[in-house]
Amino acid sequence: MLELRKTPLYEAHVEAGGRTVDFGGWALPVQYTSILEEHRAVRERAGLFDVSHMGEIHLTGPDAMAFIQHLVTNDCSKMRVHQIVYSPMCYPDGGVVDDILIYRVCENDYWLVVNASNTDKDYDWITRNASGYDVTVRNISPQVAQIAIQGPAAQTILQRNTACDLGSVKFFWCLPEATIAGRECLVSRTGYTGEDGFEIYCKPEDARHIWDTLLESGKGDGLIPAGLGARDSLRFEAALPLYGHEISQDISPLQGNLGFFVKLGKSDFIGREALAAQKQQGLPSRVAGLELTGRGVPREGYPVMAAGQEIGRITSGMFSPTFSKGLAMALISTEHTQVGAELAIDIRGKAVPATVVKTPFYKKAYRKE
Repeated sequence: MLELRKTPLYEAHVEAGGRTVDFGGWALPVQYTSILEEHRAVRERAGLFDVSHMGEIHLTGPDAMAFIQHLVTNDCSKMRVHQIVYSPMCYPDGGVVDDILIYRVCENDYWLVVNASNTDKDYDWITRNASGYDVTVRNISPQVAQIAIQGPAAQTILQRNTACDLGSVKFFWCLPEATIAGRECLVSRTGYTGEDGFEIYCKPEDARHIWDTLLESGKGDGLIPAGLGARDSLRFEAALPLYGHEISQDISPLQGNLGFFVKLGKSDFIGREALAAQKQQGLPSRVAGLELTGRGVPREGYPVMAAGQEIGRITSGMFSPTFSKGLAMALISTEHTQVGAELAIDIRGKAVPATVVKTPFYKKAYRKE
């Protein structure tokens, strides 16, 4: 049996009473006190997450932008230095390799931030497709730790620990040469919770100092450490896709409601032909939001029914901490995705009524100005 990988903050989690689980081969805290308490802290005050398991792939060279344009579905051609773009990265058949963040650190210098469980696969995919481009690709994940501070009080807490003007950082922009708690970092106004917040990229040896300093500094503002459980419930309420659930090798970005990030009008990219055909022919299924009108908790994999027939399955579902009701996202037949459609979810053999609703369930509180 392989030993689980540990982030630089593993000992901090153990000391704080975090309950660690196997998450894609990493030993990570699912919760410290309770998922509900940590979820509410982020919605109302602030939470601190260890996301050091995420992968970082470094691209440099004269053809870096041309290569990225070929690699991803979104149009990155107008990216400015210090800007960040979100994009799916697809296979030729339109399936998703991963959904990633692209950081333009300087002129021909980019970071691709990828999902932890996909890091090796992504790195292999990127290097295999780099042929013909004057670009250097490096997996720098072992040299980078990542901490996320999320919630309404995030800027106030972080500002106490830096001379950088965080108020000047717009949503999806970064400061590549910031200093946090006396340590050099890259800081971005990004996150995966539906709340305003920041992600801090630092050297692994600096992670514990930054983590402890922020927790101490944020005590008066209600900052607490938060685990994977709250991270998942928060992203779910904001209807942010999770790889392997709302998008995957078998679920295209168009099916996963990421059509805004698929720019078919730009120059050719991997998967363009297949995605253009999907759009022209119409999607047989896509992800929709569901609200239970009966009692029960919807879970991943539960069948979704219409007139007694299975029309799809839940991709993510839970009893929402914010709304105190069962909510789900499900990949279902497109003909049943209109808002207001009355369906049912098969919960252990019982058909529980559900209605198609608009997503996101939770109005995102990102700072966009």
